[in-house]
Parts: sequence; structure tokens; C-alpha cells
Amino acid sequence: MDSTPRTSVPAASCCRPEGCGCVALVLQGGGALGAYQAGVYDAMEEAGLHPDWVAGVSIGAINTALIAGNPPGRRVERLRAFWERVTARGVWPVPTPDGDDWRRARNLQSAFSTLLLGQPGFFRPNPMVPWLVPRGGRGATAFYDTSPLRETLEELVDWRLLNGGHPRVAFGAVNAETGNLFWFDCAKMVIGPEHVMASGALPPGFAPVRVGTDWFWDGGLVSNTPLQYLLEQEERDGLVVQVDLFPARGPLPRDMEEVLSREKDIRYSSRTRLNTDAYTRLRRWQLRLKRALAKMPEERLDDEERALCRRLQRLPRLLVLQLIYERKAYEGQARDYEFGLETMREHWDGGLEDTRATLRRREWLRMPEEDPGIVVHDVHREPA
Repeated sequence: MDSTPRTSVPAASCCRPEGCGCVALVLQGGGALGAYQAGVYDAMEEAGLHPDWVAGVSIGAINTALIAGNPPGRRVERLRAFWERVTARGVWPVPTPDGDDWRRARNLQSAFSTLLLGQPGFFRPNPMVPWLVPRGGRGATAFYDTSPLRETLEELVDWRLLNGGHPRVAFGAVNAETGNLFWFDCAKMVIGPEHVMASGALPPGFAPVRVGTDWFWDGGLVSNTPLQYLLEQEERDGLVVQVDLFPARGPLPRDMEEVLSREKDIRYSSRTRLNTDAYTRLRRWQLRLKRALAKMPEERLDDEERALCRRLQRLPRLLVLQLIYERKAYEGQARDYEFGLETMREHWDGGLEDTRATLRRREWLRMPEEDPGIVVHDVHREPA
């Protein structure tokens, strides 16, 4: 991870756009790739850009808890403690030589180690494979036990602070019986480690987690991106830092390894740009309705229409800074469970540098003024 000396920059003089009422950080799921999100937050804190909202799914939920459950100034330290703990097992005895083939071999060995041994402070193999456990018995529905994660979260997260309301936090999970996506939101309930673990309980690796009377799996099974929930809940003008770990776009695969990798990208990318495009189309229709209602005499409007007019008078402006992890040539389909220390540092540094590059684009840090009042910037899609 980057050890360059840093200078603190006051938030008011730096990156928070003028007129921005809410800064939100939205974190997708993606296992070991989540170190990229830690690097993104590292750069945000370096720039004095502290979120008012943090929402996450799966590994994004874990990073969310580590951020919201610690005060500014300790958040990066806690993120680093988590990521160094879960990547502490050394499986490559010497520094990796240059070249994609050597790095691919390192990654494959690390991923195989994860499958065989789990990861310290995160999960460990169940004593027996599920098919040998009696139906309904402990370990019958998962290959791994995540009790080490609960211990890690209890140590690194201050739950009283996380439930304090600032930043507001939300975690997405899927009800294992109804198949419905559900949001654990600190504005609506008291959050504990079980809510975070439920958001990251990806089957068949991890068993469903009980919350209250219901059982939940990883939210990425339905939607791997919390952006839509955030947009439905927040009415202030906002800057959203959207961090995705799987790209929707990619080249046509040319072998089976690339097929498996590309399929995973498509399955978990959650159509992020589709969501922002749909929100923009909705906004355009709202503006049309606003203009149509303005042409109607006040006395001809009923109470519902008058209430709608009031809501449409002030539609929130939205600025989205999109950060999407771009995988290296030597990373294959196992990249989301390759928890090697060197790889983690590469991911962290990637998020750090991408975010620094984004925040240097001062022209991107202005709230939109013209209709439809929504703008999206992507450092990997727009020329420097």
C-alpha cells in the first residue's frame, strides 16, 4: 500500500462540491477485490471527503462497517487491520518475479490456499463436507464457517458509533426463503455483526445468517450494487462515489478461463450504468410532468396533485463519481477469492490512485446546474 507522505486537506476547502447536501459512498460486493474499495476510502479521507451515507453489499458491507464503525482518523487504520489480517497467510515464499505468468501462478496458488484453508480472521473450512452432514445439521448448508469474521468485526467495529446515525449505513441481503432483497438500515433498526455477516453470506460457501426470525444470504444474489436503495432514500443534492468491483463491459472470451471470468463480471456487475440511465430517464419524465402540471390552474388540482407539484418543485441534483476496478491481465476467474498479501496491496493501491486521479479533476466536482440535474463521471471512460 502507498506509503507516500500525506498532508491533510480540510474538507471545506477541498473536494465536497458547493451546494452538496450529502456525500455517499456505495460499495459493491466482490470478495478479495474489496481491498480496492479500502484504497478508494483511503484517498477520500486523505482529501477530507467524509461520507454522510455508506451503503454496501457483501465485502462492501464489511468495508462499510469498518468505515462507519470508527471515527475519521481511525477508519483507514481499521480497514488496513482487517485486510492485513485476512491476507496474513504467506503462500508464496519469495517476492514474485516480474511477468504475467509468475503472477498468475502466485494468484492460483493463493486462491487454492483459500479454498483449502479459508482465510484467517474471516472464514475456515467446516470439519466435514456438507454431503456427509445429516440434513439440517450444523455445516450441512455451507463449506465454510464464518465465526472468525464475527470475532474480527466485534474487535474492529464500534457498534454504538455505527448506530449513531452519521454516517447513515445500509447493508443489502436476500431473504433465503422469500428471495426478496432486504436492506438493514441504521435509520430503521439497530445494526449488529449479524447484519453485516448476512449481507456477505454467499452460498454455497457460507451458510445463511439468522437475523430476527428470518434467514439471509448475500445481497449480491439479487443486486450487487446499493445505488438504487440510496437514490430511493435520499432527497438532498448529493455526491455519490460508486465503487464497483466487476465491470459490465469486457472483451469477448477466447478460452474457458476467460469465459468463467467474463460470466462472473456480467453476473455481479449489477447493471450499474443501467441504473443511472434509468434514474436519468425517470428524472426527465418528472420534469415533463412538472411542466405539464404548471400549465394547470391551481383550482383544478386535487390535493394529491398539489402535493405532487410541491415535490416536483425541488428535485435533488445528483453527481456520481464512478470507480470500477479494472482487472489485471494475470487475474482470472478466481480473483474474488484470491486473498494474497501482494494482491491485496495491488488492489488497495489501485483504488487509491484511481480516486486520487478522479478527485484531481476539479471540473468533475461541481453539482449539475442544468436539467436533468444528473451527471456521471468515470475516470476509466473519460479522457484525461
